[in-house]
Amino acid sequence: MDFELSARSEGWRRKLQAFFDKEVLPRNRAYLAHVANGEAVPFMAELQAKACEQGLWNLGLPDLTPDEPGTRLSNLEYAPLAEIMGRLFWAPEAFNCQAPDVPNMIALQNCATPEQKKRWLDPLLNAKTRSAFGMTEPDVASSDATNVATKIVRDGDDYVISGRKWFITGAAHPDCSFLIVMGVTNADAERTARHSCIIVPMDTPGVRLVRRLRWMGCEDHVAPIGELAFDEVRVPRENLLGAEGEGFKVAQIRLGPARIHHCMRSIGLCELLIELMMVRASERSAFGRTVIQYDTVQRWIAESRVELEQARLLCYRCAWRLDQTGHHGASSSIKNWRDVSLIKVAVPAMLQRIADRALQVFGAMGGSDDTPIHQALAWGRLLRIGDGPDEVHLRQIFRMEAMPSWSIADSPYLAAHPA
Repeated sequence: MDFELSARSEGWRRKLQAFFDKEVLPRNRAYLAHVANGEAVPFMAELQAKACEQGLWNLGLPDLTPDEPGTRLSNLEYAPLAEIMGRLFWAPEAFNCQAPDVPNMIALQNCATPEQKKRWLDPLLNAKTRSAFGMTEPDVASSDATNVATKIVRDGDDYVISGRKWFITGAAHPDCSFLIVMGVTNADAERTARHSCIIVPMDTPGVRLVRRLRWMGCEDHVAPIGELAFDEVRVPRENLLGAEGEGFKVAQIRLGPARIHHCMRSIGLCELLIELMMVRASERSAFGRTVIQYDTVQRWIAESRVELEQARLLCYRCAWRLDQTGHHGASSSIKNWRDVSLIKVAVPAMLQRIADRALQVFGAMGGSDDTPIHQALAWGRLLRIGDGPDEVHLRQIFRMEAMPSWSIADSPYLAAHPA
């Protein structure tokens, strides 16, 4: 097995790293100052234009057609680039690689009609708008997606939507112009065929932003989280994404890439946390020696490295398998779903552990807005719930575990019992 990046992938990695070092990282302190004051980031459009000019655009979309702007990298080629972007929470936006827009683009690429693509996908591909995906609800256990209860009722040439959604990433962004809403179109259908997805413009009468949400005290400045109410929202029939009853198909097409992209970025964030621990521990002294000289701290850093390298290999294998089948195949491939579930459990837990160690090394500073450590800790905890909680993925992993053909009494691996 060859664990080295391909020449093409390494070339793009070097190019992105150079752009990140020259154009993105030097602006980080200015970005943090703007968002801390509740201001718009004035240089983002300029930064995006530079990235697009250099071909560093829509990096996470392997299925782009020749007339769509982007780099056309495979999932495996994209993985090391996502790691670089993951070092700063806001960096993906500079390359139009932010969630939830990229998974929404993938859903539109695979499920939208030509007319829908022209109206909704093209502006996303060109960073002319932002979007959201409305699935989670406050009144049901959304970890079982079949519980989603928002109603989508056919009325002539329209659908009427009634319900409430919350913790909808990107819904509170001022530039969010539409969202894909998942709801019940046929309550009498089979359990996984009751739901459909439909495109809803944010300015449709009856769509109401109830409030902007924070997670563990942290604000998502790239894709602000919102709670939404749908009060008899009427949209035309042509806004249906896919066919009636295919809501789960649409959701799964976007969820596979969404999960793997989150994990790829989290690996980059963990690399940064290890670097921060190394530098902080070497610069601080306690009880007569530098903190890095203590065995406990050395062990924390070493354990973090072991866990990070394991997680990276798992992510790369998942990306490779996704490339073999495409996003449609991902929804039916047992190996793909097993790998996606494996990384979805392993990576957020790793991020939480490494962030917790970094917080301990930094002390009080690690819990302040001066560092990204407490946001990393909160982000790791969020990922253990978002896009399917740990328990759902562990259940899925267990179900895919094959039962051996032998019994304990007949197992050739155990000693024979005397007669």
